Amino acid sequence: MDFMTTNLYLYLAVYLISGIPFGYILAKIFAGVDIKNEGSGNIGATNVLRVVKEKDESLAKKLGAITLFLDASKGVIVLLVAMYLEVNDSVLWTIAVLAVVGHCFSVFLMLEGGKGVATGFGVLAIMMPIPALIAIIVWAIASKGLKISSLSSLIALCAFIIASYMMYPIVEGIGSHSPIWIIAMIITYKHTPNIVRLFNKEESAVA
Repeated sequence: MDFMTTNLYLYLAVYLISGIPFGYILAKIFAGVDIKNEGSGNIGATNVLRVVKEKDESLAKKLGAITLFLDASKGVIVLLVAMYLEVNDSVLWTIAVLAVVGHCFSVFLMLEGGKGVATGFGVLAIMMPIPALIAIIVWAIASKGLKISSLSSLIALCAFIIASYMMYPIVEGIGSHSPIWIIAMIITYKHTPNIVRLFNKEESAVA
C-alpha cells in the first residue's frame, strides 16, 4: 500500500470517527430526547445541557460535560494516533481540519452536525497548546461574564488566532496559518444563526 493510499484511508477514518454525534446519542439514550428537534437543534454540549435540563438538571450537567469531553477527545485521539504513526506536519494539519469537518458535517446526520467548538479546540490544543490554553482562559472569563456560549466561543476563537500569529509567525512544517483559518471559518459559519440572534439581541444565555 503506497503512502498516498495510506493517507486517504487515514483521512476517511478521521472523518468518520469525528462525525460520531455523541451529544445526539447520549441525549437519546439517557434522556429520551432528540436534541436535533429541541432547543437550537445543535448536537453540542450547550444544547444537550439546555434541552435535558428541562427534564433533569443533574442529568443535564452530566451529559453536557460528557458530550463536551467526547467531542474534544475525538479530535485529540485521531491526532495522537497520527502522531504515533509519525506522519508529517501537513498531514497532521489536514487531519485537524478533517476532524472539525467530520463533526460539523457528519455523514451520520445527513451532513449536519455540531458547531465545531469542542472538536476544534481539541485539535488546536494538540497542534498549538499554548495559544489553545490562552483561548480557553479567555473563553472561561468571557463565559463567566457574558453567560452566552456562542459569543464566548467566538471571542476565544479570535484570541487563539491572535495568539497563534504572535507565537507562531510561521507555522512549522507548512509555513501557513491556512488550516487555522479554515477551522475558524467553519466554526464561524456554523455559528451564523447565533450571530444573527446576537445582532438582534435574541441570543439566550446559559444559566
